[in-house]
Amino acid sequence: MTKRIFLFALLIAAIVAQGAYATTEAPAVGTNAPDFTLTTNEGNQAGLKDFRGKWVVLYFYPKDFTSGCTLEAHNFQTDLAKYQAINAVILGVSVDTAESHKSFCAKEGLAFKLLSDPEAKVSDTYGSVMEIQGGKLSARNTFIINAEGKIAKVFMKVKPAGHSEEVLAALAELQKEKPVN
Repeated sequence: MTKRIFLFALLIAAIVAQGAYATTEAPAVGTNAPDFTLTTNEGNQAGLKDFRGKWVVLYFYPKDFTSGCTLEAHNFQTDLAKYQAINAVILGVSVDTAESHKSFCAKEGLAFKLLSDPEAKVSDTYGSVMEIQGGKLSARNTFIINAEGKIAKVFMKVKPAGHSEEVLAALAELQKEKPVN
C-alpha cells in the first residue's frame, strides 16, 4: 500500500513538474532564430539583428543574484575572452528588470549584456518559460545562433556548472563545419 501511495505521489509530482514549463516549443536547429528587441543592463535597446555576423550564445536563466544563475554568469565571464576570440557574443536573458541586471552586472563583475524580458515574451518564443507559484521565470536553456542568424545548437534544462565549457566545445565543433568570417 505504501509503495502505491509513493508511486501515485511520484506520478503527480511529474505531472506538476511538466506543467511548470512553457508549452511553446524551442526553435529547432537550422531554423531562423526569432528576432527580438529588449532592454539591456545598460538601459539601451538591443536586438538579435544587432549581432548579425557574430555567433550568439543566447542563454536564458531564472533570476539575478541566485546561486545557480550567478555561477553560470561567472563561468561565462571567466571564458569571455575565449568567446570574443571566436567571434561570439554572450547575451543573457531573464524576466528581471534592466535595473536588476545593472546591479547584478556591477556586483558580479559581468562585462556581457543581460537583457530584460519582464513579460517573458522572448523567453516564451524560445520555449524557455517556467511558471512557479503563478509567476513566470525564464527556464535555464541556451541557444547557439550562427553568424547568419540560424539556430545552430540548443541546450535545454542546462546545469550551470561546466555549461560555459560545454558551449565553447559546441562552438568549436560548429565552427569547424562553418568557419568564422
